[in-house]
Amino acid sequence: MSDATVVTMDKEHRLLNDGAVAVQGDAIVAVDTTAFIREHFVAGKIVDARGGLLLPGLINAHTHMGMSLLRGLAEDQSLSDWLNKYIFPAESRNVTPEFVKWSTQLSLLEMFRGGTTTVADMYYFEDTVAQTAKEAGMRGVLGETIIAFPAPDNKTLAAALQYTEQFLNHWKNDPLITPAVAPHSIYTCPEQILMDSAALARRYHAPILIHMAEAPFEIELSRHQHGQSTVQYLDRIGLLGPDVVGAHCIWVDQADIRTLASHGVGCSYNPSSNMKTAAGLMPAVDMLAANVAVGIGTDGAASNNNQDMFEEMDLAAKLQKFGHMDPTVLPAEQVVAMATITGARALHLDSEIGSLEVGKKADMIVIDTSAPHATPMYDVYAEIVYALKAEDVRTTIIGGRLVMEDRTMLTLDEKTILRKAAEYKEQIQASIKRKN
Repeated sequence: MSDATVVTMDKEHRLLNDGAVAVQGDAIVAVDTTAFIREHFVAGKIVDARGGLLLPGLINAHTHMGMSLLRGLAEDQSLSDWLNKYIFPAESRNVTPEFVKWSTQLSLLEMFRGGTTTVADMYYFEDTVAQTAKEAGMRGVLGETIIAFPAPDNKTLAAALQYTEQFLNHWKNDPLITPAVAPHSIYTCPEQILMDSAALARRYHAPILIHMAEAPFEIELSRHQHGQSTVQYLDRIGLLGPDVVGAHCIWVDQADIRTLASHGVGCSYNPSSNMKTAAGLMPAVDMLAANVAVGIGTDGAASNNNQDMFEEMDLAAKLQKFGHMDPTVLPAEQVVAMATITGARALHLDSEIGSLEVGKKADMIVIDTSAPHATPMYDVYAEIVYALKAEDVRTTIIGGRLVMEDRTMLTLDEKTILRKAAEYKEQIQASIKRKN
């Protein structure tokens, strides 16, 4: 990778004009000027990034890739109605391993085009999600969802725990896939399920992914049933720890934030989804100030309705500014960090990804800055957050492997994926009509 403005996101947030990155295998071996790299390394392949930005791949800290085929199915609903009246029934009628495979490919196609190189995912048939992601070249923290009622992949808790244990064994020590356990939430998992899920994860030293303090109805439920907030309840039962990633974390007060920080819990900020379902505004500024690692996530395409991290970065900043009535909060540079190195920290992977540094994985993207909406450029970070778009991503590399080059997909069959998505639309609509 050469001849670019390199946005390292290292501890100093160094910017290198006319910079380059040398890669050997799946790792970065040098980050320096183009002249230095050309003098000291012999390249088997040179990716010309001339006139563009070269930065760490974006990290989507929370989504559901298997739900992309449900995009637009139910709109303008409260979160509770959206889940219980539309999504859960549609999933029970349609979700199979084959459905999840094609839905995941559709998600990956969108993510590669938008510069996402790592994703934290929760869904059913997560072994299928992992296999699909692995074949395409995506890096992922992938959690098998455990839920109280019969799910598309497992009809009982015993079956779900057995499936999840097999999933953890299958993917342990994989260079791309980090298998995780994903108890859905406190409002779909009784206490024993939460504790059993956490125990299984910790037996295998696996991450725990969970929806946390997501909506007003959840907080009301927690206070009514447990006499505590969601965070304090999860703390009391021993679920919180430095292996946990909490999705949403909207309805948290200062005591909750201190608890999250003390346990090293990572959190994901999902502005589009939270706006659309009127779930609330995450106190991201306060959480970051308390040293809680907050990444940015799209949530699933069924509730967003896309998986565009550039859109999420833009909204992440503007919502906090509007919420605080202060244009200085959450500046662009901090938002870029949330989508890269801080997001890596939220997923507990910052020793491996999130910045362009020697020894880290070669997860990188090249962004074109020649479009009218990107010209002129005075501040790199402001350009990334407020001006650039997903379609400006030119090349996407994960672990040293090109998955998209010059906007051409290299590991996914785009035409077939889009054709299958159209076919599934007909199937899903027919299933809903039959039920009604």
